[in-house]
Amino acid sequence: MIELKTPGEIDAMRAAGRVVAAVHARVREAAAPGVSLRELDELARTIIAEAGAGSSFLGYHPSFGATPFPGVICTSVNGVLMHGLPTGYRLRDGDLLSVDCGAHIDGWHADAAVSFTVGTARPQDLALIETTERMLAAGIAAAVPGATIGDIGHAMSPVGRGAGYGVQNDFAGHGIGRAMHEDPFVPNEGRPGRGLRLRPGLVIAIEPSLMAGGRDEYEIASDGWSICSADGSRGAHVEHTVAITDNGPEILTLP
Repeated sequence: MIELKTPGEIDAMRAAGRVVAAVHARVREAAAPGVSLRELDELARTIIAEAGAGSSFLGYHPSFGATPFPGVICTSVNGVLMHGLPTGYRLRDGDLLSVDCGAHIDGWHADAAVSFTVGTARPQDLALIETTERMLAAGIAAAVPGATIGDIGHAMSPVGRGAGYGVQNDFAGHGIGRAMHEDPFVPNEGRPGRGLRLRPGLVIAIEPSLMAGGRDEYEIASDGWSICSADGSRGAHVEHTVAITDNGPEILTLP
């Protein structure tokens, strides 16, 4: 069932979104060579708790997950595209790190992801991240009343495909609100005019992901969670929670 949110409920989701944005800002500052993914997760736990929020990720156990998720952020490094576990791995100079975070306040969720480089940036990684961010921006711009879910994917796909990257489309965007994952599914590619028509009050997470090698194939690692490019190439993943309003799309996961 698809639930349209009231302005007050959207405000509650925006409060959760500010917590997510704060986690991203602090984790980006702390991420440096020698810092472990587990230490970044501990920092995120502190920020969420101090804000009086709860984690949307901790203990989450969907059908595709091998075990309940053990952290409050996904930390995906280099060839891990998304859902990376916050392990004891220590970041190295030049790593590409994607951080996904979800938080809830008073039962209302928000979810967002960022990708960035650690230490010395490789130009090809910066280009991959910048393209993924442009892909997200195109999807958000298409999320207006009267458009369709297919219009969002149709706006995003040419950005990534045009740059020669592979597009991962099985784990993509989704509705969000009282639960972290709700209907509808929001794919990263689509046909214009197809799918659910967007109405004010619908809130969705739009989350493109790209693989540098140009192939679409991915694998699930032995940990049962990490989504990895099949060819070992680096990946980037970005996401915002977006409300459809009469005034256009509103991003709820900003500071």
